[in-house]
Amino acid sequence: MECSRDSFAELHKGDGAMNREGEEMGRNLRAVAAAGTLLITIAGAGPTLAQRSGGVLKIYHRDSPASMSILEEATNSTEIPMMGVFNNLVLYKQDVAQNSLQSIIPDLATDWSWNEDGTELTFRLRSGVKWHDGHPFTANDVNCTWDLLLGKSQEKLRANPPRLGTRTSKRSPLTLISPRRSI
Repeated sequence: MECSRDSFAELHKGDGAMNREGEEMGRNLRAVAAAGTLLITIAGAGPTLAQRSGGVLKIYHRDSPASMSILEEATNSTEIPMMGVFNNLVLYKQDVAQNSLQSIIPDLATDWSWNEDGTELTFRLRSGVKWHDGHPFTANDVNCTWDLLLGKSQEKLRANPPRLGTRTSKRSPLTLISPRRSI
């Protein structure tokens, strides 16, 4: 059977429309498959992915600080990367633009209070906290750090000790309350 040019063109025009619909359907199927793969990957990763203990923390660092001790260095080159390594008794909320007394939140301390005349600050420490070697975190650990900072310890800071100023008689040492161990 012979086809005229017009009928041949109409025949191919119809095939072209089918090809375009098939290509579009293929793209849609690929997009659905990619979205499904992404959802499966996200669901499988879960929050525990970053919660494994041990291992090596690798991060880019733009500087070469003398040490990674937050007690001995006072630059962003030390403080910023070490925020993910060390805990504090308290810290400022990271999502608040301006630091204030109202934006202080607990970290290793669960709460704190001043005595009536404002001369003694008491921190209650979080229970269940352990050091990297498994030993429990206690008030003695915090006192050790304070003694080191105040120069009352046998140990000394290695470099760049902070200048804490002189203590006045209006302030007395802080009091720490260790968590009670269950028997």
